[in-house]
Amino acid sequence: MTNQPYGGYGAQEPYAPYQQPQPQAQAWPAQGQGPGQGYDDPFADQHTQQWQGQTWETQMQPPVAPVTAAEETSYLPPQGVAGPAPVAGAEPEPGYGPATLGGNARVTDAQRARAEGRSPIIEPGLQPAVLTAVLGLLLAGGAALGTYALLVPLVVLQGVTAAGWFRLNGMWPARQGIALGFLGALVADAAMLVADRSPGVILGTLGVWVLLSLMLQLRSHADPDERMYGLMATVVAAALAIAAGGYLAADADAVVVGAVAVAAAMVARALPLPTAVSVVVALAVAGGVGFAVGGMETDGALIGAGAAVCALIGHRVASYDYPSRFVHFTAGVALPLAAAGPAVYILGRIFA
Repeated sequence: MTNQPYGGYGAQEPYAPYQQPQPQAQAWPAQGQGPGQGYDDPFADQHTQQWQGQTWETQMQPPVAPVTAAEETSYLPPQGVAGPAPVAGAEPEPGYGPATLGGNARVTDAQRARAEGRSPIIEPGLQPAVLTAVLGLLLAGGAALGTYALLVPLVVLQGVTAAGWFRLNGMWPARQGIALGFLGALVADAAMLVADRSPGVILGTLGVWVLLSLMLQLRSHADPDERMYGLMATVVAAALAIAAGGYLAADADAVVVGAVAVAAAMVARALPLPTAVSVVVALAVAGGVGFAVGGMETDGALIGAGAAVCALIGHRVASYDYPSRFVHFTAGVALPLAAAGPAVYILGRIFA
């Protein structure tokens, strides 16, 4: 059968063998033929086209090996790249050594003790003990001379106490908290001078300063835990500095006995002896000094021993939890004397 274009109504050319998709011509009725006269629907005889060519997606790709989590986080240096040759005679630069359970030389003794599960107690040593003794003797000499002479070393003690407590708790710089605690001590001292050294002023000032510290912390925008930690540090620093004002409220003779006894006890505590032995020696020395300074009376020995007990507690506190050289020369110097202040006042009233 010959192929004639438009040959016959509805006649169509036969399809050639399909190789590539080409747009297909549609058969339409010849001229002069209207609809309905042998008209074939051009869409009635369509065939489904299939793509027979190759694309890049059907080519073979090399398989991808799974990557483990260790390989993702590991670093492999470039292979075949030689580093600079070491210079003959040059010392190696200091670097971080391999991780060890015992730590290394850069870690402080307190940090190593904490990592190993031991209590990080490092005592201040002899030099802070000598400074404590000097400050104690200044307090004793000031009390013997008069109230205003006592006030000068007392103010120094209160300022060092406030600063040392904040540094002991790892909060540095904390100028606002230190200034607030020191200001509370100054207010208490001034109020005692006005009120004829009444000890009730100490409690009143302490109560006011607790409320003031609470109000200031409520205005802080720090985290709740940090605000609570700052509040406790501020309150305790102010309480210790204000409580040191007990020397100003106590009887002059009791201040002389107690301050000298604390000075002797701290020097004895710093001697290279076992802890238990040095504590016993310090208490014995404090009692003996109190007995000698107090007019060879038992009351002086009791005041000296009682003040030394409180001073040893303050000394122990200053030795705890990551102490540094700054902590030893602030809290290690001031806390023994500050803790003994209330005891000197109370024992002085009892044995007066």
